[in-house]
Amino acid sequence: MLARDSCFARVTTGVVVGGVVVGTGVGIYGTYEAIMYKALGLLKISYIGQTTLGSATIFGLFLGARSLMHCGK
Repeated sequence: MLARDSCFARVTTGVVVGGVVVGTGVGIYGTYEAIMYKALGLLKISYIGQTTLGSATIFGLFLGARSLMHCGK
């Protein structure tokens, strides 16, 4: 079992929180954009999935890296 204040727990929490926050926002915006540009059925789902997962992954990694840098303090 990991300690609550361990560096690994902080980095993991940073990645998860960053991914969830940005994934939610981009998912909503991607849906709006796909509807406005009248994308077809499977293209709409593909576009929303790609933008959401890509943005959430990148931001989650940045937030995890930030948490890793602050572990030594």
